[in-house]
Amino acid sequence: MNMSYENALNLAYRGLQAAGIAQAAAFETAQFLVLAEADGLASHGLARVSQYAGHARHGRIDSHAKVSMKSVKTASVLVDANDGLAFPALRLATDVSVNLASRHGVGLVAVKNTHHFGVAGHYTEAAARAGFISILMGNTPAAMPMAGGKKALFGTNPLAAAFPLAMKGIKNPLVIDMSLSAVARGKLLVAANKGETIPEGWALNSAGKPTTDPKEGLKGLMLPVGGDKGALLALIIELLVVTLSGSQYSFEADTFFSATGNKPKLGQFLLSIDIGLAGKGVYQSRIRDLIAAFSEDAGIRLPGERRFKQRQLAFKNGLVLSDSVVNEIQAGIASQWAVNKI
Repeated sequence: MNMSYENALNLAYRGLQAAGIAQAAAFETAQFLVLAEADGLASHGLARVSQYAGHARHGRIDSHAKVSMKSVKTASVLVDANDGLAFPALRLATDVSVNLASRHGVGLVAVKNTHHFGVAGHYTEAAARAGFISILMGNTPAAMPMAGGKKALFGTNPLAAAFPLAMKGIKNPLVIDMSLSAVARGKLLVAANKGETIPEGWALNSAGKPTTDPKEGLKGLMLPVGGDKGALLALIIELLVVTLSGSQYSFEADTFFSATGNKPKLGQFLLSIDIGLAGKGVYQSRIRDLIAAFSEDAGIRLPGERRFKQRQLAFKNGLVLSDSVVNEIQAGIASQWAVNKI
C-alpha cells in the first residue's frame, strides 16, 4: 500500500510505543525505520517494528534505557546504550564522533550494549553531510561461519563508509554500505513475510545444505560474500567492535528473529575523519579527479545514488509498504502487542 512519510512515521512510532518503549527512543527509532523504507531498504524498515516490540515485551531490550558516555579520552569516547534500542545510541555516537573530529582531526566512538542498529549507511551519510569521512562497522548475532568452519560464529557484520563530495552540482556524499554476507539477513525476513523464495547461494539450512526457503535460511547459515575473504573481514569487525567496546561476540548473542532470548549486548565502531589532513583543497581536488574518471564510463553508478533517488521519489509520491507489515503493526497497536501474539 502507498503511505505518506508522515503517516508511516506515525504508524511506526505508535507501534513501538504500544510495546512500552519510551517516547523519545520510539520516535528516533521510527525515524530511521521509515527512512530505510524511503530508501527502498524494506529489510531494515517497518518489518522491524514487530520484531522490536517482541524483544521489548520479552525483556531483550530495556524499553526505558538511558544512553551514557563511559570513557572520554582526547579523541575517543565509549558510549553505552545500556541495553536499549540502538538508534539513540548511534545518533549520539555520530554527533560525538563528528565533534571530536572537528577538534582533533579524528573522532573514534565505540558503542556497547546495543541491539539491531538498522542501516549503517544512515549514520555515515550524516557525518559526510557535515563534511567528514565516516566509517562505521558493527557486529550482529551469529549467522556465518569462520573460514573453514561450519558453525555460526560471526554476524553478517555491516560495514559502511561515506565520503563528502564538495563539488558543484553534486550534493549527496558517496555512501558505501554492505553486510559481509552474500545478502543482508533482513532480505530473508522480507521474503519470508511475503511467502517468496530466495536465490540459491544466499543461505544454508540448519543441515548445512543450500536452500531457497527463507524460513529455513533464517534457521541456518548465511554465506559470506567472497568466501573465506568475507569471513576474515567479518573477523576484523568482530575484533574491533568487541575488544574496544567490551560488547558480546556475535556467537554470544541470540538471534534477532526470535522474540525470546538474551539481551544481545552488541557493539559498533564509528570513526570520523577531517578531510583537511593533506592541506587545503587537496581532498576536494582528488575527489574531483576520481569523479571525472567515473564520468568517462557510462555504466558507473555512484555508491548511494540509487538510494538517494529512491528517497526523493518516496518523499514526493509516498512510500510503498507491505500490506502484511502494516496490518501487523496496526493489530499490534490495537492489542498492545499482546504476549500471545508476538
